[in-house]
Amino acid sequence: MKKVNIINLGCAKNLVDSEHLARQLQANGYSVVYDHPELHDYTLINTCGFIHDAQQESIDTILEAVTLKNKHPESFVGVFGCLTQIFKEQLKKEIPEVDGWFGKYDFNAILSALQGKHYKNYDHERVISTPSHFSYLKISEGCHRKCAFCSIPVITGNYKSVPAKELVKEAEFLAKTGVKELILIAQDLTYYGQDLEQDTTLVSLVQMLSKIDGIEWIRLHYAYPVGIPDDLFDEMQANPKVCRYLDIPVQHISDNVLKAMKRGHNSQKTAQLIQNIKNKVPGIALRTTMMVGFPGETTQDFEQLLEFVRTEKFDRLGAFPYSHEKYTYAYDHLKDDVPEEIKEQRLEQLMEVQHEIALERNTAMVGQTLRVIIDRKEDSVGYGRSEFDSPEVDGEITIENGELLKVGAFYDIKITGAEAYELFGKVTNYA
Repeated sequence: MKKVNIINLGCAKNLVDSEHLARQLQANGYSVVYDHPELHDYTLINTCGFIHDAQQESIDTILEAVTLKNKHPESFVGVFGCLTQIFKEQLKKEIPEVDGWFGKYDFNAILSALQGKHYKNYDHERVISTPSHFSYLKISEGCHRKCAFCSIPVITGNYKSVPAKELVKEAEFLAKTGVKELILIAQDLTYYGQDLEQDTTLVSLVQMLSKIDGIEWIRLHYAYPVGIPDDLFDEMQANPKVCRYLDIPVQHISDNVLKAMKRGHNSQKTAQLIQNIKNKVPGIALRTTMMVGFPGETTQDFEQLLEFVRTEKFDRLGAFPYSHEKYTYAYDHLKDDVPEEIKEQRLEQLMEVQHEIALERNTAMVGQTLRVIIDRKEDSVGYGRSEFDSPEVDGEITIENGELLKVGAFYDIKITGAEAYELFGKVTNYA
């Protein structure tokens, strides 16, 4: 049996694509592994093209695979994903050693290159690469927003919701494999269903997914801060399967910067939204993403951002410096006028503020008992998460008396200590 190594780069949406492709390859008789350092009969690299650093990581990975291929000329190296969607012809010329260049959605061409074919009856199945108890569910492709800094609409096209029946079928398959936590992802969860003819909304989708046996947590990522349906918060409060957790990428709070970013919201509406969420879903953990150094960002704009973060006290916050990328409005129309040194200084300042908030938030958890899912174990130490933390991007809970813990199971954990991005606890039951 020939082996295929799929190397996945970039976001969780790419990961889902790779997992669908892996199932098709299995159906064609191939053995599939993920992110293996050694060369196999076939190596397929799913690239990211969002910002320069991600593009460079993709190119470096391709070059590493080509170096291995030079020692084994009979092997096959194929490249697909976001980077090739926009730079395929240029890359073909620069790295001719690659055997196959494919666009982001060219799965049939990839299968054909490997002497395989597409099996429609396996479209809802995946070979998951995450721990078996959680998985991502991509509910749409593309994006219809026109944010000035983002090239995603150019790469992926306009927003296209996946029909709810297909998502339920996929989620049912995942549940049968042992998945207990579904993490809903899209470039914009908020818009889900608005492009479908039938009366489908994000809330109705969540309700359908909640009925699936075996699914215990449903987590929501990437809710654009414009147009979030108000009944979503009612559902989060009433439905015990929906985690009290929401990822809302605010990006900035200065009206000047938000307007230049073409975000479609302002400081007043953003503050009102956050307060509304907190009122409707008490105890919710809010995650956000901020950008510093966008063209034209002044010291006053940045100070306003810092004050906003201090005031709102987001439970989780990620941040990154602006990157001047081709195929964006900002690249064509705005000057990248904030020096890199200033961007890095502002990023450091922002994360210092968030570090203090995170420590304050976590310290307040000491003494509480949380329902925790175990992600992994090392000897007698367990590591898990409550509903307030998403895998990979958020913190975890370290459990010292974890000899009898089972990965993928839920336990009541009493929090005994805290750091900014990590909690410590002990098991109160093994039921």
